[in-house]
Amino acid sequence: MKEKSRGSFSGNLGFVLAAAGSAVGLGNIWRFPYLAAKDGGGLFLLVYLILVLTFGFTLLTTEIAIGRKTGQGPLTAYGVINPKGKFIGVLACLVPAIILPYYCTIGGWVLKYFTLFMTGKNKHAVADGYFSGFISGQWAPIIFGVVFLGLTAAVVIGGVDKGIERFSKVLMPILLVLIIIIGLFSLTLSHDDGDTVRNGLQGLKIYVVPDFTGLTLNKLFTVFVDALGQLFYSISVAMGIMVAYGSYVKKDVKLMSSINQIEIFDTVVAFLAGLMIIPAVYVFMGRDGMSAGPGLMFISLPKVFDAMGIAGTIVGFIFFVIVAFAAVTSSVSIMEAIVSSLMDRFHWSRKKSAILVTIYGLITEIIVCLGYNKLYMEVKLPNGTVGQILDIMDYISNNVLMPIVALLTCILIGWITKPKVIIDEVTLGGSKFTRKGLYIVMVKFIAPALLLILLVQSLGLLSL
Repeated sequence: MKEKSRGSFSGNLGFVLAAAGSAVGLGNIWRFPYLAAKDGGGLFLLVYLILVLTFGFTLLTTEIAIGRKTGQGPLTAYGVINPKGKFIGVLACLVPAIILPYYCTIGGWVLKYFTLFMTGKNKHAVADGYFSGFISGQWAPIIFGVVFLGLTAAVVIGGVDKGIERFSKVLMPILLVLIIIIGLFSLTLSHDDGDTVRNGLQGLKIYVVPDFTGLTLNKLFTVFVDALGQLFYSISVAMGIMVAYGSYVKKDVKLMSSINQIEIFDTVVAFLAGLMIIPAVYVFMGRDGMSAGPGLMFISLPKVFDAMGIAGTIVGFIFFVIVAFAAVTSSVSIMEAIVSSLMDRFHWSRKKSAILVTIYGLITEIIVCLGYNKLYMEVKLPNGTVGQILDIMDYISNNVLMPIVALLTCILIGWITKPKVIIDEVTLGGSKFTRKGLYIVMVKFIAPALLLILLVQSLGLLSL
């Protein structure tokens, strides 16, 4: 009866697409390209790929296996694995609770730009100061954020198979096709600014070919830390999501096959997102445009689409459709991590849990939006950046709590319960664990060391 009340994915495809939908969000389509551009393109890709196949694989396998073995959301799953892990579950559940409000705020920004391109008013987005003017407005950001939160809640209330799985099965293939179309179109672009003619293929070369000229230990360390931090966004680990999704996976599903597919899907989409954005930005804005950082999507890209003429309006519309789709699939997984935890801990219904989380999300999302006007502040963070409420929440969740959750998970599995707990779950029913040796070494030694470096660096205690 318990399995029925919690719900489950119908099979391997539903689970893979839902997990990929979680992984393919703003982290892949927004954060990945600007980090790749900042960190020398091909060099970042190379480091990221190595980390995905080792570090990312280890955390993804661990969390999905914990979820399926216990049949519980993150809040209670760690305690079921071992009583000493109860507090890890609390921290793992705290992460999505902090992320949800500001993720919905950024999702609202995406919806705003989507409506601009849909209504043909995209010229507004090109004006200097438009983006900062919009996010510092009093009502518009709140309204768009609430709409985004409502879309997320509707899918979660729909349940696992009829809500999350059905939504992902429709959106993820569409998303992939649209990204490929825009990516290929990006390669065909060319622009003459009077001095030089730049084309998309040159932008592709910058993106995929590692450039080792002038490479210092300091630069390599920066690329490594950026790629490692990006992995948390890209594969949705250390935030309770994969534990929650793993808890809905049936025992006859071959976990290793699913994990390999999620890894591939996520990495391909991240790469295609960069292919979609970096060559286009390079063509119209040169190398300087590629250093736009977080403003790449909301400030630089609208200018790129404007430079394309009429085609840019269409391309821009499709682009923000893609981003909106990706953002919703990820916010659904973030909310689901909290909802599943409440259902398992307090034995509430899905509807009651989802409504309570939505009310919490609504209140805190309004506070985040007000952080750009009525509640504006400038706080210097330990990593050297200066931030408002959204930035503070992002720093606490992503730079502090997520490395801590991942580190404690590795210690719990690697040294307290031993890796056999995970290996037994993965090999259930005679399934093969193709990277078992790598997994054991990673979870016991290498992953904890990397996470400690990341945490110390995030706290501003380490720099080269």
